Parts: sequence; structure tokens; C-alpha cells
Amino acid sequence: MERKTSAYYQRLHRARLREQGLVKKELWVLPEHLETLSSIEKSMRQPRSAAGLVQPGQEKENTMTEKALWTVTALHDALRSNPLVASGTARLELLDGADPSLLLQMHEYGDLPVFLAGVGEHIVVESLLWPVALVQDVAVFNDQVLRTHKLFPLSSISIETLPDGEEVYIMFGTLSAASGLPDVVLEIETLADNVIRATEAFEPQLRTAD
Repeated sequence: MERKTSAYYQRLHRARLREQGLVKKELWVLPEHLETLSSIEKSMRQPRSAAGLVQPGQEKENTMTEKALWTVTALHDALRSNPLVASGTARLELLDGADPSLLLQMHEYGDLPVFLAGVGEHIVVESLLWPVALVQDVAVFNDQVLRTHKLFPLSSISIETLPDGEEVYIMFGTLSAASGLPDVVLEIETLADNVIRATEAFEPQLRTAD
């Protein structure tokens, strides 16, 4: 699969939102309200009659026992029947290998690729942002990332080195491998949303947006 930066998927994401008749509005809120605002935003992308939020205390489906740990294969089987994949919102693929992982193409986010892997007792969900070489001033950019990380709930940004030696920025989130399936899905959807938001926030500091 050809590797593209998050800016490419951001443009597709914006185009699809416009095609759905949605309009962009800028809001200013305290950082502690960002997760709530994100839930409200997703609800308001539905027609008024269908919009609604999960109420506190509402029971969530969980296909694993509290102490059981997910394997990548078990997550693949569970996600296939989850509305995220079953409805066509995302395409799911099991990547075989010594350490199998999952690839989800998030159609609502311009087909943004999100990868999921099991690391010990944790699940790691991640997506590529852009190569370090695209940043105009790495020191300034890294400082801004550290000062604004609370703007992207459940997600962090790091630098990783790919097998070909290229250094890239990755946005990732982690959760316990004993988490319920709804929490895993929330982590996936939140990461995809945060990648788009981070691209909008940091795009001015990039040399290009391929």
C-alpha cells in the first residue's frame, strides 16, 4: 500500500463531509471538555431525529470477560461483526506475520489507515502523520506538540524509525488488552478523529502537504 501523509486523508475527509452537506464551525472550549465535544459533534452529523448521545450508565456490549486478554485474531473476529466494520464505516484486514496486526481503513476519514497491534498486556492503535523531513523546524514543532498534547484526548505523538530508515511522526493510543470491545472501538475512532484534528492544527508548520 502506498504510504501517504495524514494531510492527504484530511483533504479526502473534508471533501466527504462537504458532500454530506455538513458545514464547519469553529468552537472554543476548555481542554477538559474536548472529549464531550467530540461526542456531541459526531451525534450532530446525524439527522436531528437520529442524533443522540450515549447516556451515562448505558450498558455496553462486551464480548470478552473482564480478565480475558484480547489477541489480535480475536479482535479481528469481534470487529468484523461490530457496526464499525459491518456497516461499511471501516474496512478491516488481518495482516499476518510473526506479530500479526490489524489494518482499518476509516472511510469516514478519507480512508485513513489505522493500525492495531497487541503489545504484551496492551493494545496499541496508531496512524502515520508525516515524515520528520516535512517539518520546517523540528525543535519548534516538537515544543508545540508537547504544549498542546491535551488537545487530543486519548492520543499521543511520537517519532519512530521505519524499516527503511525514514523517521516519521506517529499518533498513537494505548489501552489494556482486557478492555471491552466498545472501548477498543472508541480508541480507534478517537485516534482517527485526532489525526485529522492534528493535521489541521499543525499543517502550517509543514513544508508540503502531499
